[in-house]
Amino acid sequence: MAILDILEFPDLRLRKKASPITQFNETLSKTIDDMFETMYAAPGIGLAATQINLHKQLIVIDISDNKDEPLVFINPQIEIIDHTPEEYDEGCLSVPGYYETVSRPRMVRISALDRNGQPFEIETDGLLATCIQHEHDHLNGKLFVDYLSTLKRERIRSKLVKAQKESA
Repeated sequence: MAILDILEFPDLRLRKKASPITQFNETLSKTIDDMFETMYAAPGIGLAATQINLHKQLIVIDISDNKDEPLVFINPQIEIIDHTPEEYDEGCLSVPGYYETVSRPRMVRISALDRNGQPFEIETDGLLATCIQHEHDHLNGKLFVDYLSTLKRERIRSKLVKAQKESA
């Protein structure tokens, strides 16, 4: 397994839409394993393939305290079950060091394929629902900072650009 590079905002590659996965093979399995290793090392609770510059519809998530409940979502489709807004302080591995309150629908149903290409469906709320929606946004080229005011988003962007220049 390998720890992969994570793209950081405002990298334009984060805005690219992901395409469906059609081949389930050893390469995909290795990518999934590498994504989990990368996410755990970061550390984070979710990672979309877009964030590692792979523009495929693939998400890995593990919100468990012990990091022992890995979830894989391939070609995920989200349906909102309860539109009641719920707020969470969200962070993102592609926007390191920043956390902002974002409001999202409270409950969702997600239909996806697992790592072996088998279909499954879950209904969830709370942190998992928020995390799924956050990572699903990545597959559509959207970041949590897009939910913020233009002023907040630009302030974060300029600070990250400055930090990226200083570390280069």
